[in-house]
Amino acid sequence: MKKSVKSGKKIAALFWIALLVFFLTAMLERLGLLEKLENVSYDGRVNMLSALSRPSDDIIVVLLDEPSIAWAQENRSWGFPWPRDAFGEITDYMRLSNASALMFDVIFSEPSLYSKNNETLGAIAEEIQTLSLPNTAVYSKAQTIKEVLDRDDDRIFAQALRQYKKGVLATFFSSQERSGGAAYTLPDNLDIPVFNLDGAPTIDGDERLGVRFPIEKLLRSTGALGSVSTKTESDGIVRRAALYTLFDGKAVPGLSSAALLLNGAQKDIAFNKGNGEIRWGKYIIPVDEQGGALLKFRGSLDRYQPYSAASILRSYEAYKNGGEPELPPENFEGRFVFFGYYAAGLFDICATPISSAYPGMGVHITMLDNILQQDFIRPSPLWFNYLLIALAAMLATAAPLFIGRVRLLLGVMFVVLLALFATAYYGYYINWKIPLASPFFGALLAFLTAAVYNYMTEGAQKRFIKSAFSQYLSPLVIEQLLENPQMLSLGGKRREISIFFSDIQGFTSISEKLDPTQLTEFLNDYLSMMSAIILDSGGTIDKYEGDAIIAFWNAPLTIEDHAYRALSAAIECQSMLEIKQEYFQKRYGFKLMTRIGLNTGLAVVGNMGSKNRFDYTMLGDSVNLAARLEGLNKQFGTYLMCSENTYKKALTHGEVFARKLADVAVVGKKEAVAVYEPMREEAFRQKERIIERFNAARELFCCGRLAEALAIFNDIKDIDPPSEKYAAQTELFLNDPQSFNAIWIASSK
Repeated sequence: MKKSVKSGKKIAALFWIALLVFFLTAMLERLGLLEKLENVSYDGRVNMLSALSRPSDDIIVVLLDEPSIAWAQENRSWGFPWPRDAFGEITDYMRLSNASALMFDVIFSEPSLYSKNNETLGAIAEEIQTLSLPNTAVYSKAQTIKEVLDRDDDRIFAQALRQYKKGVLATFFSSQERSGGAAYTLPDNLDIPVFNLDGAPTIDGDERLGVRFPIEKLLRSTGALGSVSTKTESDGIVRRAALYTLFDGKAVPGLSSAALLLNGAQKDIAFNKGNGEIRWGKYIIPVDEQGGALLKFRGSLDRYQPYSAASILRSYEAYKNGGEPELPPENFEGRFVFFGYYAAGLFDICATPISSAYPGMGVHITMLDNILQQDFIRPSPLWFNYLLIALAAMLATAAPLFIGRVRLLLGVMFVVLLALFATAYYGYYINWKIPLASPFFGALLAFLTAAVYNYMTEGAQKRFIKSAFSQYLSPLVIEQLLENPQMLSLGGKRREISIFFSDIQGFTSISEKLDPTQLTEFLNDYLSMMSAIILDSGGTIDKYEGDAIIAFWNAPLTIEDHAYRALSAAIECQSMLEIKQEYFQKRYGFKLMTRIGLNTGLAVVGNMGSKNRFDYTMLGDSVNLAARLEGLNKQFGTYLMCSENTYKKALTHGEVFARKLADVAVVGKKEAVAVYEPMREEAFRQKERIIERFNAARELFCCGRLAEALAIFNDIKDIDPPSEKYAAQTELFLNDPQSFNAIWIASSK
């Protein structure tokens, strides 16, 4: 009845604590107070798992990197920035290769330095050539500048874009662009593809945006404009990208979606606010309320197919001259090609979950990749998030309330937290953004709350039990009592136990030699040493009576091999005394010898005494026999003795080394009891020959062949105390044959 009441209280506490924690955690999440922690945990998932997703084979990256700049300087005398003619050549090669689209992540918002209208640069070049300078390299470079200017650099690039029809030029929208005279309307009669938002909400609108367009000559020649504006979140990290930017009443596509529009993707899109999806033909893009799609990053740009811009230029030159291109045109056929700067100090960087210095072009590449592979990260449903918080709170609350063992409790809590991590990480693997911060926070809060509640209610009782019994019971027994405090109620039950009685030889004379302080110190040393061995073996200390120790095994905790443990503990106690003899001799001035008696049998075990004061103890004939065996050691000159019952039961669980001493008629027992002297294997092996002779003499003694037995006993009595005792007894029977009895009669208790 008490147990059911206790369980009912715990279940009620579980419900209320978990409910309170759930609502508090859900509120914190809705208020955005856990957003920073969630972002950190999410970025960790992205960083760790990005390498597991495969980049699209349809995307190629062309990089204007440092090796390309060095090659152009050496072979074409180009400084940086490159003439627009270089981009025209790259565009022409993509046209010849039949690439699906070429996206320039470069904003050509100023005329080329090498264009005809750059009169200043042209004048400088002419003046250099009129000077009589010995440095022919300077003259040559000036000539190169004049030749480039004569080619009308911007016109050549524009012509390449018109012929290709699938080039996309970057444009940048920003509220900051309104300063400095930037445009805030689209040019009239500009023929570029834009999305048709008929019937779709105008998400992500910002009429305050300004824009940097490419120069007029390039703007009128490009196949499409692509927005390269990024969506930075509150912590400065770019995790999302938009399909389009609303500007001047038009939905201007992003750099990636513009490429798809040039390849036949329809212009009509629809936004389903209910499930947060943009439907664009065969593509579905999950977005937030601002139109941002959560990207599934692939890691470094190196995971795509990166080519050097110099390699493209060399390949185009070889192709025109009838040679073998370094990069054959078929490498680019049907591929989406991104071009961007990748030299130190040239390319724009942004902070993403992958890196705090991630190339901005990588965001647009990832956007196109996610569209093509349809593996955007979707937020998990709200009901699932709340269910996860509730489960975490329930499990973390239940653990302290129903688990008493600290190691098991910590283990269970570790598993709960690990499961939350595993769920969140697996969610990302299958393209779900499952919250981690909120259920993790909820689990910790629930755990701490339940632990405090448990400490304030049951903790006091458990601390009392642990303090009161730690000196008498093994840790395992204490744990059982903590789990079932009702075991401390009055009453007992009958069960088989192994019983231990020990007593110090000559303790009365020892106590007379020591003053009270020394005697107390000595007993503390001795009892602590012996008790530690008993408790470590799973035994229970019944009581101390002066120097005597009374203990037992197999109660209250069930121990199947209790006889073997009791025997092993008794042998270890004697071994420890041998080791400590020098210590006791030096510190207290005497040699310490202890007699131990062991018996295994049925006894009544339980809490006995009054309602206000009781002991966990044992009663019964088997207990009395163990006490008799401790004293019986005196009659055989031994220090460890056990009954046959203990000996045989111990044998069923391990190897036991012992010799039979006698069949003894113990005071208070009608039937004789066989008794044995257990010992360490090492001691048994050393005395094996003596034991064999003792056993032979004892057999002769029991058969009544006293003279023969005496001869053997006399031969070994100086080195074997039991033989000495038997020799004396045998002589008595030889002098009075009528008194002979093969059963050893115990002369005292």
